[in-house]
Amino acid sequence: MSGRRPREVMSIVDSETQNPKASLTGVPSAAGPNVSAAYPAWAKELADLYFSGSVCLFVLHGNVHDVVPCATVRGTSFCSVPEFLSRQLFGSWDVVFSYDLGRGLRLEAGEDAARRQAMVEYAAARLGNLAQWPRDPDQVLAALEKVIERNLLEDNAKERKRIAFLFEYAQYLIPSGGLNMLASGQASRLVRFISWAQNPYIKRVNMAFCLIVNRLSEVNDRLVQNPHVAALEIPLPDDEARRAYVEHTLVKQAEAGPAQPAGDGLTADAIARLSCGLNLVNVNVLLSRARQQGRSLDLGQFRHLKKGLIERQCQGLVTFVQPKHNLDTVVGQVAAKQRLLQDAQWIGQGLLDTAPMGYLICGPVGTGKSFLAQCYAGSIGIPAVTLGNFRSKYVGETEGNLEQVLNVLRSLGPVVVIIDEADAALGSREAEGDSGTSARVFGMIARQMGNTDYRGRIIWMLLTSRPDLLPIDLKRQGRAEVHIPLFYPRDPAEIAEMVRVMAAKNQIPLAADAVPDASGKGGLSGADIESVLLSARRRALADRRKEVNAEDLRLALRSFIPSAQGLEKEMQELVAVLECTDREFLPAEWQERIDKPEGRTRLQERCMALRELIGQ
Repeated sequence: MSGRRPREVMSIVDSETQNPKASLTGVPSAAGPNVSAAYPAWAKELADLYFSGSVCLFVLHGNVHDVVPCATVRGTSFCSVPEFLSRQLFGSWDVVFSYDLGRGLRLEAGEDAARRQAMVEYAAARLGNLAQWPRDPDQVLAALEKVIERNLLEDNAKERKRIAFLFEYAQYLIPSGGLNMLASGQASRLVRFISWAQNPYIKRVNMAFCLIVNRLSEVNDRLVQNPHVAALEIPLPDDEARRAYVEHTLVKQAEAGPAQPAGDGLTADAIARLSCGLNLVNVNVLLSRARQQGRSLDLGQFRHLKKGLIERQCQGLVTFVQPKHNLDTVVGQVAAKQRLLQDAQWIGQGLLDTAPMGYLICGPVGTGKSFLAQCYAGSIGIPAVTLGNFRSKYVGETEGNLEQVLNVLRSLGPVVVIIDEADAALGSREAEGDSGTSARVFGMIARQMGNTDYRGRIIWMLLTSRPDLLPIDLKRQGRAEVHIPLFYPRDPAEIAEMVRVMAAKNQIPLAADAVPDASGKGGLSGADIESVLLSARRRALADRRKEVNAEDLRLALRSFIPSAQGLEKEMQELVAVLECTDREFLPAEWQERIDKPEGRTRLQERCMALRELIGQ
């Protein structure tokens, strides 16, 4: 090819006048001579890769539907990602095409009428009248192929145009799936995009392709993993970006005149700090609601609104825990409570390096694993969430759901993540029969749990009655490293206290002498005791009494039949003991059994025998 010219891209452009500016900040970045330091990090990385001459096709994923700061001659404004690409990153390029299935093929020139006219003249000469442009994706890509070929064949370098191609919602053009699942049209699009990415002649001239997708897992792996393609994540905004947006929005609200929020509320810095985990669109929702109500945001209102926005942002895959109790409510488990209280205190003081990466809470069914996790959330003073069912029957959607949740958790920290029935929820490395989905889910969670950059920022609590079924990769040190076993209450005083606590939890009034002698009542779980209390309350109500007395409890205890799954409960207790990472967490009787010669070996042998008996 003759007349090859050096790559020249990405100059800051006034988003309103569209006049190219070398650099409004006057401080070019390392990416190239015309790349402004005001660009977001992902845009600088895109420029770095483009200037290297090795990549011309980019897949932008993550927070793609948010707004992005745009530097203009009038200061910083905010625009969508496609607008940022067309007006800022490629603002000085000759032609910017944009396509999605809903709106078809378009030219992006912003409000610059002269630039738009030049684009229309160029495109019309090659594609015909704009009103007659095809909308079908295969026809559109074929037409763009002709534009690319003609531009490459221009002998005169001055006639060769700088062209950018933006494909919004590209996951619908080349969705994920195996070769046998791709329709013929989808396969041909995949081949076309890969051929553009690998074309050495395209890389020598000023042409770039940007595919904009919600989730990377929704795009075909053969494109994403191609060495000629760069996948760049647009992250949720950091504190600085949120602060700049809040200040910008508050100034705009003040300029708008009436309906200015009145009274003392959160400052811009406080809003920016507390809005971690939210994108800028949702931050705007918070500020707009406050303005409509004619008052400033206070802390309680802010937290309530933020909770709902994050749950909606995660599409119901994350639910905030609103604990009504703290660790003081937990009966027994003295050593475990002391450890959790100490960790909570240090995390509250900002000593994040002292926090474990995660906890494994195990024990037989009904020992209060979920209750302990909720009480810990009530004591630690930071947000706590539970993961919803992120699994889907559609290919790639499970991984996409989990990717979205992890992105929010990373920006939300510090946060406690509670996963109940963890052995079933997290999958394993060896899982088969679901096209590898469980193995990929396991890998994503294992990588995040083991990322020590998030120590004290994401605290995992895995709850299970069968920790032996949980992959060892998740239980090792550096992931769920503190293993706390829970046991049924055995001491009469502990059982009596459990009765009082369960009555308070369920708002059951007890007579002064209602709690009976609990001697010989060992083996009842907290759930069993709660069931007995509810049965006693029914007896009291049937007798037209609000208060439960000793006779009600005595009769309820006498008639209650515990679960018959004795062998399963014994095995669950044994595996909890074997998983324990601190001797102090064990009751005295278990400490004695462990300390005997070959004590652990005998427990393991009994556990194996129980597995054979119950077929697990």
